Amino acid sequence: MLVSGTGSILDAIVEAGIPVDVVLADRPCLGLLRAADAGIDTELVERDAFDASFDRDAYSARLAEVLQKHEVDLVVMAGFGTILTQPMHDAFGGHILNTHPALLPSFKGWHAVRDALAYGVKVTGCTVHVAGIDVDTGPILAQEAVPVLPDDTEATLHERIKAVERRLYPATIRSILEGNCLL
Repeated sequence: MLVSGTGSILDAIVEAGIPVDVVLADRPCLGLLRAADAGIDTELVERDAFDASFDRDAYSARLAEVLQKHEVDLVVMAGFGTILTQPMHDAFGGHILNTHPALLPSFKGWHAVRDALAYGVKVTGCTVHVAGIDVDTGPILAQEAVPVLPDDTEATLHERIKAVERRLYPATIRSILEGNCLL
């Protein structure tokens, strides 16, 4: 599992009884601490930059190497803030899952909730998909709609989407592990 933030998706997956072999992060974060507290192996594969000097390909290659050492079969991104490039897809293509706070293919990118509100949609939601090489692309495995309420802010809408995500993502992963949803 790959994390960058609080680890709330990690918690939902662990609480659902889904085995997690290792949690890797691209920066120090609460998700690593939550994983360690749950008895899961952790590793910080830290980014060396957050500006134009960042070598995304070199980082993706380094991350793939660490994951291969842990002999993982499925990579689950859970609020992971680094876009992965070809080296990760060469190593794990078709076996990298992502969740996105919108009904893809609409509202791709980091600001999906804000963009949905700005566009004025009445319904948005959550998508679980196999990560493609381009941001927020790849086969869609599961989606669930979330209504946009008249008084929604970005924070209130995002929290309702996260509540769906914390249920939908573990259920989709379980389906994959049980062979009911093929990658």
